[in-house]
Amino acid sequence: MLPLTEHRAARLEALQAEDGWLNLTDRVELNPGPQSVGQAPDNQIQLSTGPAHLGLIDPTTETLTPPNEAPILFLPTTSGFPQLRTETLLLELHTADGTPALRVRDLTLPRQAQLHYFPTHPSLIIRARWQTLPTPIQQSIDQKGGAPTTVSLTHTAHFTYQNHAITLLATHWKDGKPMFVIRDQTSGVETYPASRFLIGEDATDTEITLDFNRAFTPPCGFTDFAICPLPPRKNILPFRVEAGERLTP
Repeated sequence: MLPLTEHRAARLEALQAEDGWLNLTDRVELNPGPQSVGQAPDNQIQLSTGPAHLGLIDPTTETLTPPNEAPILFLPTTSGFPQLRTETLLLELHTADGTPALRVRDLTLPRQAQLHYFPTHPSLIIRARWQTLPTPIQQSIDQKGGAPTTVSLTHTAHFTYQNHAITLLATHWKDGKPMFVIRDQTSGVETYPASRFLIGEDATDTEITLDFNRAFTPPCGFTDFAICPLPPRKNILPFRVEAGERLTP
């Protein structure tokens, strides 16, 4: 686990990257087969930025064919979503619940952000009990900006804080680590209203570290073009978590 200062520096660097969340201008669902895309109104997919006629995009072949040119292939990335860079845009074929969409990032836009944090609280670095469920459980999860989706629950984390016995559901996984979508009594006041995300660290077969000082705002806190899971009922905490990212200094 990275030291907290390095973790926060890496978080800001990723947020401000070309494929981060600060320059996302469009997310449009795609139909099968070629369809015209560009800023002009005569396109089948009209964008808010970029050239008037970008070309024909085909999610099936993962190609963009500019006017009077040969098709260009979207390339695989570490994020798992193919990308293609044009002169001013970064295009991404994003699939959510089996539905392909085009995400567009404007590379000419500024990508500066300032993140704010609560003071660090060592008491909110919790070594929790990490329990594997006997059989995976399928659970429906609501999403901000998207339709409900079904996730497979395989683990739960258990701990006690302020005399509350808490069970957190690991609804998602990021880079092989469990991710918890949480809400607490600071949500909508000092922190982003919908949720915050928390990545579990240093997991063994029986224990996991939950460092709430590393709780962070989801992508929906930075753009309207993201889809973010909302917390299941068990992950809505009955106390204030004055740690991690907050909305203002």
